[in-house]
Amino acid sequence: MSFHLFGNVLTGYGTAANNRGENEGNITTLQKILWKREVHTTVSAEAIRWALRYYWQTSGNGYQVNRRWDDDINDNIWQNEKFDDTNFIDDDVLGFMRAEGAKKEASEEASEEVSEEASSKTKQKGKKALKGTSTAKRGVLEVTRAVSTTPFSGDLTFNATSGKKGRTSLYGTEVHATRYQYGFALTSERLKDKSRIFPVLDGLSSLGEVAGNHSRFLYDFSPESMVLRWTHDFSPRILYCFEENNRQISIRELVRKVKNQDIEPQELWIAGAITESEEVEELKKLGVNVFSGIKLAVQSIKQVIARDLQISFPGQPELIR
Repeated sequence: MSFHLFGNVLTGYGTAANNRGENEGNITTLQKILWKREVHTTVSAEAIRWALRYYWQTSGNGYQVNRRWDDDINDNIWQNEKFDDTNFIDDDVLGFMRAEGAKKEASEEASEEVSEEASSKTKQKGKKALKGTSTAKRGVLEVTRAVSTTPFSGDLTFNATSGKKGRTSLYGTEVHATRYQYGFALTSERLKDKSRIFPVLDGLSSLGEVAGNHSRFLYDFSPESMVLRWTHDFSPRILYCFEENNRQISIRELVRKVKNQDIEPQELWIAGAITESEEVEELKKLGVNVFSGIKLAVQSIKQVIARDLQISFPGQPELIR
């Protein structure tokens, strides 16, 4: 049976702004969705995946990425445009796709191989485009959209900049003071190199800024609280499990699922600020793995993953619960 790693991440409280760099008039907007009948701000899965790749590139741990970000040209530089999921962690974990259209029409292709008479008959039937080609691998790591835990109230800041000839430009920025939560899933057997599950955990537990326009805003996307699940079950059952009401974070739906035996308690790791709640104390009594620190929980689940997949990872410090 396949092993699946699922996770749900809750960031710390901060001010989000400019997370996609698109404007409406002179207002720089945040992406929004209707969530539980109210407007919430959101950050795309693509932005989170981009930040994960950038972590691998800059962490200094020797991870080889195919798409390397170059700040000088403000663009990616490809190491191998034909892709290589054996040598590059991002090609293996995040997948890739390149599509190319047909370079010739069917009638032109036929005219090179048949007589003029046969070619004429082909043309009478009408020109049909040849099929294009594509090189693709589905990403092993799947990431949900990050959604704010509180509704967006429409906060704006107004600013001014001086331009040429003393001209002043006025602009506004949407700002949302909130937390975000997002989920992820990964099936270890689909990885070319199963040990790459460890840098995925390291990266998602250490993400810095995600998205942003011209790097004017910093929003820490590292987890304040995290729920991880290592299981044979095909369904995550833990996505968007955090709720915020009156500034209090709750995981009551997760508690219900554990009590109802939809989730085996031994499959769960809960870490971070949420462990100070009474709900988590209740889960701990049921057998859930509880750690006050995010990094300690990640090290713990890495040991279990290494045992189950019969692989190793560098550094296994003594754990303190």
